[in-house]
Amino acid sequence: MTVPVPLLTQSPYQHYVYSYPHKTSYRPLPVKSVHDVWSKEDQNSLFLYIHIPFCEMRCGFCNLFTTVTQDNDFINNYIKAVQRQAHRVQESIDNPTFARFALGGGTPTQLPTKALAQILEIAATTMGAPLQTIPVSVEVSPDTATPEKLDLLFDYGTDRISIGVQSFIDSEVLATQRRQTAEVVQDVLCRIREIEFPTLNIDLIYGLPGQTIDSWLQSIHTALQFQPEELYLYPLYVRPLTGLGMTNQAWDDHRLDCYRAGRDLLLDQGYEQVSMRMFRKIDMNSRSGPVYCCQVDGMIGLGCGARSYTQALHYSYDYAVNAKEIKHILARYIDSTDQDFDIVNYGFELNREEQQRRFILLSLLSPEGLDMGGYCDRFHTDALTDFPKLQHFLTLKLLQQHHHHLHLTELGLERSDAIGPSLFSDNVNTLMNTYKIK
Repeated sequence: MTVPVPLLTQSPYQHYVYSYPHKTSYRPLPVKSVHDVWSKEDQNSLFLYIHIPFCEMRCGFCNLFTTVTQDNDFINNYIKAVQRQAHRVQESIDNPTFARFALGGGTPTQLPTKALAQILEIAATTMGAPLQTIPVSVEVSPDTATPEKLDLLFDYGTDRISIGVQSFIDSEVLATQRRQTAEVVQDVLCRIREIEFPTLNIDLIYGLPGQTIDSWLQSIHTALQFQPEELYLYPLYVRPLTGLGMTNQAWDDHRLDCYRAGRDLLLDQGYEQVSMRMFRKIDMNSRSGPVYCCQVDGMIGLGCGARSYTQALHYSYDYAVNAKEIKHILARYIDSTDQDFDIVNYGFELNREEQQRRFILLSLLSPEGLDMGGYCDRFHTDALTDFPKLQHFLTLKLLQQHHHHLHLTELGLERSDAIGPSLFSDNVNTLMNTYKIK
């Protein structure tokens, strides 16, 4: 029997938790219809996500479901498949109301301009998402964010551009197997600011090979010159089958020192810390409209790499990291019949306990914290009674209680990637540990 390592003595970098359960816990399911899955769900405030699995390069740290391709026929066939899927889903779910839309990947702006317009039209017309009035976020890369594509995104109502810069130091970028230069990145950032998107988010990574605390802070200072409304500071994770994961490159783990230095700098510059990764300008205003709540509202995902979820079921297509396996999965998606898009057969069913865990996890890792009254309203029981580990976190000063809310402390924020995985169920851990990465 393996004895668990106490949370405060283990590395704070265990696993990035952006959803629960993790996609590597998904397995084949008994066939259900999309209509039946959604028929009893509240559809008044949903998240629409479209996945574009194409990039101009494969970054050395990336384990996302994406492929490097310039084959226009393949891209066009993928767009047609997304269009067919959207029609079937819209008919099955019966006019859902969307509160948010995101276009991610991969790199959506890797698409030719005409294809990018087609995807936006699928969201706006086929799915009926009111892009001009709800928050709309699109991921871009420095080499693909052309003036024509940025203008198109702006015209369709995009109010948030997220750009993966990772570092403004060319040697650090090269170590991640990216080809961009700081000069190109800064030109694109100037272009984005000129178009006046309401929100610019810049992603940076700390813990890169050859990176020092000084060079890390230099990248943040450079990013701040463009006055981004948001900054995401990501710790480097070296994962199996990624470019960095298959090298023998020496790696000095000083991520925690970088995190603290970057956090202190941004707090000093007038940003508020929203989560372990996200920092936001304090005076930032968001677009009004229907409110999406990740703990209770669902998501409809279109595209081969997208996941969808209701309160009791998360589903998607198969997942891979290896380029050959990704191409096979994409080919099967493109060859799907219209009837194939009517069914769900791969994912994870959440019983009551898993739904409770998901509610707690997503709440603690969000700025709102865990509303114990909201938890009680949903599950008719007490969170601290159901999960005594929360009381342990309070004792360790990882959490603090204010009235009926639990929030991460400063220590808890920097340990988010250990706190999250510690709340996974034994079943999810077993499924993740036995998943064969391909």
